[in-house]
Amino acid sequence: MAGSVDRRGFLKTSLAASAGATLAHSFEERALLAHAAEANRAPAGGQPTSKAGAASFPTGRIGNETVSRVICGGNLISGFAHSRDLIYVSSLLQHYFTDDKIFETFHLCESEGINTAMLKLDQKTIRVVQEYWQRQGGTIQWIAQIVKPGSMKDDVRRALDEGAVGIHTTGQMGDELVRRGRVDLLAETVAFTKEKGAAVGVSCHELAVIRACEEAGVSPDFYMKTFNSKNYWSAGPKTKHDNVFNDEPPEETAALFKRMDTPWVAFKVLGAGAISPREGFTYAYENGADFLCVGMFDFQVADDAETARKAIKRTTDRARPWYG
Repeated sequence: MAGSVDRRGFLKTSLAASAGATLAHSFEERALLAHAAEANRAPAGGQPTSKAGAASFPTGRIGNETVSRVICGGNLISGFAHSRDLIYVSSLLQHYFTDDKIFETFHLCESEGINTAMLKLDQKTIRVVQEYWQRQGGTIQWIAQIVKPGSMKDDVRRALDEGAVGIHTTGQMGDELVRRGRVDLLAETVAFTKEKGAAVGVSCHELAVIRACEEAGVSPDFYMKTFNSKNYWSAGPKTKHDNVFNDEPPEETAALFKRMDTPWVAFKVLGAGAISPREGFTYAYENGADFLCVGMFDFQVADDAETARKAIKRTTDRARPWYG
């Protein structure tokens, strides 16, 4: 975490010098709060918890960061939705998630102990996150999703300079690079991010990406992989809709991770809204997922957090130990 604090401290100093103002909630203060959260970790063998307000939530480690075992997903906030044949949904999200609604959603996540969001690296995200930290009093951690294969190192630098505690590549990027035989680009990005002292993950929809990374010794801090039961009507077999991103049987994904000790962040665990949180969260945790990245509306946060707490508590017979 030391490298992360140094970046935040440098950014704070630079902004203060140029603007003549002290940030309302500095990066150092967020680092101290993260340190306080670390003090709440349980002894070995227990489920540590993060605390924000009155609620607590189980946590694990990704790189040097303490991360809640549910992570706020960014597709809703970025205005992108896997919506099957409904062409208006992304536009609806872009209109619904005003800045104030994003701030409200983040605050609700923090009040439930959800301390991390995975958000796309773009100018809107940078603006909103900086506003949330500096003027809204927020402390949520940002793991940045980088999306451009041709500028990954530059994007890593930009994300970390803007206060992200880590990065991950997109699922589409991982799939495409491995199909092209360019796992070396993923390896370079992982190594470069680790040199900067930040957490780094490789995301994918296809198991071939994880296999290729393991064979090449890429060694990210976490993998992100789509995972759900596929027990919903549009999962197939039929023409692929825009929400069907895990072609392999889920049993194959669970079996692969059972042989690995790298933390697993599962996403699309609710099949783009086709699976209930109780079913989707339980299925993912029981089959070995360590963290879930979940897109949530503000009115879903409290229920999703409580459902996940109960799912974790019920999960006493996992396919593999908890990692992270």
